[in-house]
Amino acid sequence: MLNKKVEEAINAQINAEMWSAYLYLSMAAYCHGNGQPGMANWFEIQFREEQDHAKILFNYVVSRGGVVTLRPIDAVPTTWDSVLAVFENTLAHEQKVTSLINDLFALTTQENDYATQSMLKWFIDEQVEEEENAQTIIDNLKMIKDNGYGLYMLDKELGTRTYSTPSPLAKGE
Repeated sequence: MLNKKVEEAINAQINAEMWSAYLYLSMAAYCHGNGQPGMANWFEIQFREEQDHAKILFNYVVSRGGVVTLRPIDAVPTTWDSVLAVFENTLAHEQKVTSLINDLFALTTQENDYATQSMLKWFIDEQVEEEENAQTIIDNLKMIKDNGYGLYMLDKELGTRTYSTPSPLAKGE
């Protein structure tokens, strides 16, 4: 049985993951509108991954006999000053998500909820990767500056990103 405090916190995290998905879909729309289809592709995959993260948490609550409570998703930004600003916002957002996951893990520690701690370890590792990926793109954009060919090449590279089902969903968890 899932502890009620933990259940409420996971439900809040489900909402945060869905908000993240919506944010990344908005960023994809921005990139499409600015002629950056590769960067848009990168964000569209982020959109799918965030939905997957919410589904992993959803499945976990159900598997532990809890109740999933879906909440409204707040509005997200729709414009940015530049492609660099979009990715800087991405990094700041992923850092915020990392803090939310860390807070959730801390709650499970206080509540002696070892099963949820085990599940959350995947998210902790995922957040390290998310932050690193965003930082790498930011570093590349800063190096490129306003070089059109460099932006074109980075856009092409990000356009090669493909979606893969996260392991907790692939296992049917």
